[in-house]
Formats: sequence, structure tokens, C-alpha cells
Amino acid sequence: MDLDVNTLFLVTIYVEVILGLLLLFVWAQNTTITAVAWWGFAHLVRAASVVLFGLYGSVPDVVSIDIANALLFTAFALTWTGARLFDHRRPQPILLFAGAALWLMVSRLPAVESSYNIRVLIASGVITAYTWATAYEFWRGRSEPLVSRWPAIFMLFAHGSLYLLRTPFGAMLPFSPTGNEVFESVWMTVLSFEALLFTIAIAFILLAMAKERTEHRHKTAALVDPLTGIANRRAFLQDSEAQLKRQSTHPRPIAVMLLDLDNFKSINDRFGHAMGDRVLQLFANVGSRCMRRMDLFGRLGGEEFAALLFDATRERALEIAEEIRASFAVATSEVEGRAVVATVSIGIVVSQDAVLDLSALLAQADHALYRAKDNGRNRIEIASIELVLDRIKRAMTDRPAVLGTATTAKSAAA
Repeated sequence: MDLDVNTLFLVTIYVEVILGLLLLFVWAQNTTITAVAWWGFAHLVRAASVVLFGLYGSVPDVVSIDIANALLFTAFALTWTGARLFDHRRPQPILLFAGAALWLMVSRLPAVESSYNIRVLIASGVITAYTWATAYEFWRGRSEPLVSRWPAIFMLFAHGSLYLLRTPFGAMLPFSPTGNEVFESVWMTVLSFEALLFTIAIAFILLAMAKERTEHRHKTAALVDPLTGIANRRAFLQDSEAQLKRQSTHPRPIAVMLLDLDNFKSINDRFGHAMGDRVLQLFANVGSRCMRRMDLFGRLGGEEFAALLFDATRERALEIAEEIRASFAVATSEVEGRAVVATVSIGIVVSQDAVLDLSALLAQADHALYRAKDNGRNRIEIASIELVLDRIKRAMTDRPAVLGTATTAKSAAA
């Protein structure tokens, strides 16, 4: 069976409608990504334009050409608007209908109406502009790690480029109902077949983008602390373990920090839990600003935070810790018009050869944090063997007193 233009038009209509309904069905299941709905309506509008194109010769040209092209341009504009919404940008109502309005204004001008090449040039330019604008919107949002963005950008750019070739090809193969129907059929078949393949491919790529974003958000939600926006305990421990394993082959100095806000309960008691949450957010912001891009920073729980500094000497770790301590004191000197004056104690351990595992490093940093709390808070301590031994000595010294108290209580009860 010959695949003529009429057959391709009919197949295209069915495909556009099915894809449009499929996208709308996906959107109905997850209405948070509104761009999918715009893309679905774009396919339905494109199907309507193809229907009108297929009526050429049986209805006035103003319907089968002018209105059909206006709908086609609007469909591409809807896809572009969906791309803007996908990356959280506002729609542009004027530009949304600018292509269709321009076409309806100039298409009936005598000079344009009588020249097929000019009409092809205008139509191709409008479609290329919307298609490339869509590719550009996806390019602008490339910082979001969605792999499916890149085939979408490539296909949109390639499709827009192909439309630009309609003008030179149109000059070589002029459209004329009384002209060479073989050339006309070949050219229209090529365009129709490419458009059909493009609309199928781009619909599934857009669906893949929406699905990938949903999965990425779910994964992020499981690894990000919802209050502060930094890594939660699970994410910090996983990423730290992975980084330490990668670095084991080429050891470099590593510093681990444990950071604990001082007297945080009193902040909640004096100012309320809303202020306490705000102080935690301020500390997360301060800590994130003081870290380098290669470092890891996360909230372990409550008012306790941790950091892993790569290629960090003792001096560098102290410098970063002091910057955090001083900056946090300044940031909380006045919060929402109230003098909170929160402080932080920091314990640090530095491993020169990175042979210790994360749990051992955190344990030693905890010893240093314990000493910082004992010595008056709002200070920084670095773990050492002496600190660890002193902690053990204190524990052993306190143990007989506890046992003596328990024995006295037991005798009294007897």
C-alpha cells in the first residue's frame, strides 16, 4: 500500500489525539506538573490543525490554510509555554498567540497570498521560532539533573532547523495544484512523515522528563532535611562513606566536624518553636556558605550538624569552623527584631592519612565537642589522644560515685 499524503494526514490525526489524551491522563494522575497538561492540549490543537489541512479543496482556503496554520502555530506555542512552566517560569499570553495573530494579519495580504514561497517562509519562521524557543527553555533549566532534557533539546533544535529548509525546497518544488504532482507529493510526504515521527518522539521524551523529575523529587525528599534544605542524616552518612572509599586510594587530609547549637532548648522556651526553626535555618545557611563546594554538610538531627572537609589541614579546618562560629553569632544577634544571640560549639578531628572510617572519625569529633561544651560552649576544640584519654578518665572517675549512690539507696531501702 502506498503511503500517500492523505494516509499520513489521517494517521497523524489519530496519533496526535492519542498522544494528547495520554499526556492529559498522566497529568490527571499527578497534577503538580502542569506542563504535562499544556503539552497534552498542544497535541490536541495540532490534531485539529491537521484536520483542517486535510480539508484543503473542499472548504475555503481561509479555513484549510489560514485558520489551520494559526492552530498549528498555537500548538507549538502551547508546547513552548509548557516548557516555561516546567522550569517554573510564567507564561507569556501575548507571545502565546503572537504567531497565530501575525499569520492571520499578513496571510490575506495580496503580496503574501499570491506568493507560495513567502507564505512558506513566514510559516516556517514562526514554527522554527517557537520550536527553538522551547529548546532554549529546556536549556535554561539544564542545572536540574534530568538526563532526558538533552534529547529533547536536540530534537527540538533539529526539527526547527528542518522547517527552515522548507523555503529553499519550496522554491525548487513549488506547490501548485496544477503543477508537477509527483514533486508535490514527494515533498509533502517527507514533511508529513517527519512531523509524525517528531510528534511521537517528543511526546514520549516529554513524558520521560516529567517522570524523571517526579522520581528525582522523591529521591531528593528522602535525602534532604525538609526544614533546612541541606542533607539529612542518611544522606550525609551515605555520601561521606562513599567519598571516603573513593579517596582511600589517594589519601589526603580529612577533617570531620560535629556542630551543636548551645542551649537550644532555652531558645525554644523563650521565643517559641517557630523561632527555634528559624535559628536552625539560619545556621544551615551560614554553614553552607562557609563550606567549599567539595565539602559535605548535613543535619544529623535536632540541633546537631556535621561536616566533612576534604583536603583540609588542621589550620584550614579551624579557619572554617571559626568562620561558622563567628558568622552564626552575628546572624542571630537579632532575628526578626528579637535578640536571640545563639551560639554553637564545634568539635573537630583531622585525619592526615584518611585511614579511619567515618564512625571512628565521628566518635573522635564527638570527644572534641564534649570538651567544647565542658569548657563553656561557643568554642572550638580539636580531638587528640589526650582528649580521648581524658574523656575515658572522667567516665571512670564518675562511675564509683554512681555505684556508691546506688549502694546507699539500696541499704536505706533495706
